[in-house]
Amino acid sequence: MQSNRQQGLHVAIIMDGNGRWARRRGKARVVGHRAGIAAFGRVVERAPDLGIRCLTLYAFSSDNWSRPAHEVKSIFRLMRAYLRIETERLRQRGVRLQVIGRRDRLPSPPRQEVEKAELETGRGVCLHLRIAVDYSSRDAITSAAARATSSLSGKLPVSPDLLRGMMTQTLTEDSGEVDLLIRTGGEKRLSDFLLWESAYAELLFTNRMWPDFDANDLDVALNEFRCRERRFGSLPAATSRSATSEMDGVE
Repeated sequence: MQSNRQQGLHVAIIMDGNGRWARRRGKARVVGHRAGIAAFGRVVERAPDLGIRCLTLYAFSSDNWSRPAHEVKSIFRLMRAYLRIETERLRQRGVRLQVIGRRDRLPSPPRQEVEKAELETGRGVCLHLRIAVDYSSRDAITSAAARATSSLSGKLPVSPDLLRGMMTQTLTEDSGEVDLLIRTGGEKRLSDFLLWESAYAELLFTNRMWPDFDANDLDVALNEFRCRERRFGSLPAATSRSATSEMDGVE
């Protein structure tokens, strides 16, 4: 298991708390989503300075379709407006935008705006910004397994590497393993987000509501991450050396 540290970090964020942020202020949930867009912009602006090469943001899960229709429409209206206003700015800053998840169920206007933004930012090398929309990690894994078994017809065993390839075959590149996964809003669960890619991710949960999350919060999260020791199932370096010395002393 390899970390992405050599090429820069892959950070994923579950942007939670918009609705509760608005409710505590006596405002409609859409106001919280609008404030969440501002937080989105702050994080994207700061990410490259912190050595983040890939940033995956959970914007809309497949389960979110069960929310009131007017709220769902508001979310997609805000997404479309953000892309229409910010795509050129993203392009100028070298940000390559990509939307992951099911596109076939998206309304036509935001889907067209997504495709336009992806095309116009396609040459960006400063930051790979992935937005998960109508996304379910379990569905992605299930679909990958189905494609693998169908294409192989029993000729080869289904392996983790094969499934990883099947999961990313529709993307421009494999984004790699998640190094750090942050969830705002106080909840402590993954909510069907990047389950495969986050197998060895460091997890950080904060009570900070997403609309309040800013560049300083991202700095703090990265500082904590860099203080952690990532072993990927092996022993700490000092313990490993001690064990080796003890073995060398046995005849």
